[in-house]
Amino acid sequence: MDAPTSLPAAGPLLDALRAAVGADSIFTGADMEPKHFGDHVVMQPDGQRPLAVAYPRGTADVSAILRACHAHRVPVVPQGGLTGLAGGATPVDGCVVLSLARMRAIEEVDAAAATMTVQAGVPLQVIQEAADEAGLLFPLDIGSRGSCLIGGNVSTNAGGNRVLRYGMARELVLGIEAVLADGTVMTSLNKMLKNNAGYDLKHLFIGSEGTLGVVTRLVLRLFPRPESVCTAVCALPDYAAVLDLLGRARARLGGTLAAFEVIWPEFYDLATTEHGCRAPVPRGHGVYVLMESLGTDQARDTEQFQSMIEGALEDGVVEDAALAQSLRESRDMWGLRDSVIQFRQTFHPHVGFDVSVPIARMQDFVTDCRGHLLAADPGAKSLWFGHIADSNIHICVKQTAGGLTKKQVDEIVYARVRAFDGSVSAEHGIGLLKKPYLPYSRSPVELDIMRRVKAALDPEGILNPGKVF
Repeated sequence: MDAPTSLPAAGPLLDALRAAVGADSIFTGADMEPKHFGDHVVMQPDGQRPLAVAYPRGTADVSAILRACHAHRVPVVPQGGLTGLAGGATPVDGCVVLSLARMRAIEEVDAAAATMTVQAGVPLQVIQEAADEAGLLFPLDIGSRGSCLIGGNVSTNAGGNRVLRYGMARELVLGIEAVLADGTVMTSLNKMLKNNAGYDLKHLFIGSEGTLGVVTRLVLRLFPRPESVCTAVCALPDYAAVLDLLGRARARLGGTLAAFEVIWPEFYDLATTEHGCRAPVPRGHGVYVLMESLGTDQARDTEQFQSMIEGALEDGVVEDAALAQSLRESRDMWGLRDSVIQFRQTFHPHVGFDVSVPIARMQDFVTDCRGHLLAADPGAKSLWFGHIADSNIHICVKQTAGGLTKKQVDEIVYARVRAFDGSVSAEHGIGLLKKPYLPYSRSPVELDIMRRVKAALDPEGILNPGKVF
């Protein structure tokens, strides 16, 4: 849904906003920080700017701001930590940016219920640390943990490295408070695992990218803090062996299996040469797996973990393996996987993708998609890696002078995702960048229902307009 086509005079709205939440919470003109003019990758076009940036301190402020903007039919774009990769927080011209950065309160840690109640502006890492101090774990973990905000994590249904064991953000939220486009506050801060009293309305707002309401407070699920960590990097001959190893790990490690990352040789070679990462096992294998379990007894869990890998070595499923002997070695192994942050220096410029494909067809997809890229540009270079056990694969395609444009790369990759019945967005949402390709993964009936929900909750179309649809 696009932004309202005409905007009223700014003066009355700004007066109303300042009266509602205080002049010190409303910034305009040169006082607006430039960081609010886009998210991590998509900036506003030249010549376009927000009307104002608002910094609410609580739900009442968010309600007052939305009520005023709704009355004046001025679009509102919610923003969190601005770490998104799809343009979901990029402002539209003349909008009010609603930054949740001041809503940073951790209201309660309930050890008995294993929950934490927080405002939407709390950074993910702060939540992790608060849970750890209480002897518990909040398992959501992504690379931008220090700067991303929990409201944005939930609004994009973030995943990260531990989805295999703990699920996406959706599975980690028990209760939610959200403000609708007209300022109506829906408070549903449920703390119970079992609550089937009618529709579970929180799921309307989780993953909806701020288009249906602004998430202001959350009740998060916490878990027992792991007492053991086992990490290994395995070298395998091919993807068939990867599936075999995954089956063994699921059967032998059960619920302790927390991560199963697959790295194809192009990325492994780059990381262990130009990125300066130590190679846990020698280069030259068909594919690599970074695997981790989290348990309660280090000695017992290490024995079980090592036994599973030794069996895979004896059967020829794994060709070589390195098991971390210390926390430092475990961090080094994850450092190899997380060296993607260096792509801006070592593999630039590139077009990145975060998509899902059925696990059993993953290698066929990689082979097929690589083939289509090379057919369009014989010099095309690409990197392949991802969580895999949750169907998620990351792709980076390097652009070369005179080679494929970003749009051409997008069209090739997303067309192959569609051909393999995958999803164009495993994480990060749709935002602006994936809008043209949403029909590749959603049927006309699904899209129609989404539009009906949007029209019901935001009939004036002021909430994060132009995103998703």
